[in-house]
Amino acid sequence: MSSINAPDLNTGFPRSPRETIGGYVVAARTLDKCRAEIAGTAGEYHYDCPLDQMFLEFVGISSSDFKEFVATGADDEAVAKWLSENGKQHSKEEIVLWNNDLRYKRISEMPTNLQVFLEDYIAEFIPKDKVVYHWFDVYDYEEGRL
Repeated sequence: MSSINAPDLNTGFPRSPRETIGGYVVAARTLDKCRAEIAGTAGEYHYDCPLDQMFLEFVGISSSDFKEFVATGADDEAVAKWLSENGKQHSKEEIVLWNNDLRYKRISEMPTNLQVFLEDYIAEFIPKDKVVYHWFDVYDYEEGRL
């Protein structure tokens, strides 16, 4: 794969989980981490983490199949098309509901083990003057988008 498409996550960040590809939240972030892993520039980021797995499970594509396609050098538009052609077929309503469930998920709505993990994580990595309203806020505060 051409490293032109791969972000260097040693010096930068993947896109926000709020950004979409093919209409799906999390997709752009998953794609950035996958490209970086292929290029050897993932730094501390991990492709196929629980967030990536949530997205891939929803679209019905394995992490290995996704990575294999991404390794072809496909741009964002080609990835969106590939997801549409190879993933589970969802109605617009199903996608919107899934997106909004994640986009606006509060920490208190998450499984207990993630709530416990995030309790300490937020205290350590999010500035004290920032209020986390939604799960995705954690990523965007930590990576300087909020």
